[in-house]
Amino acid sequence: QSFQLLPGMTALENVALPLQIGAVKAARGQAEALLTEVGLGERLSHLPRQLSGGEQQRVALARAFAGEPEVLFADEPTGNLDAASGERIIDLLFRLRDRAGSTLLLVTHDLQLAKRCDRVLRLNAGRLMQEAA
Repeated sequence: QSFQLLPGMTALENVALPLQIGAVKAARGQAEALLTEVGLGERLSHLPRQLSGGEQQRVALARAFAGEPEVLFADEPTGNLDAASGERIIDLLFRLRDRAGSTLLLVTHDLQLAKRCDRVLRLNAGRLMQEAA
């Protein structure tokens, strides 16, 4: 539920850094393309404190998908966003998942969000209760 953005780095730098560490060629160009895809092409040079919560979440999503992960874990990805921002973030999350071909493991209390998933497992006190239809 925390975006874990580095406060002294711009949106572009936050997304490019893991790519640069991984020695990805054209890391900044790839980061810029991802930020543009998530609707932040005009906010590349902004620091996290200059971005709204929804914008920070989109930077975090761009960074998460920058490495084209096979599996992405998301714990209550909309827990601290208003309903409208949360819906946009979820649409974006599923679109990026589809584009990257990633498996998304999502933890949520939101039943509407769970219904969008291919498979739903219900836990109670850490125990698997049932697999929802």
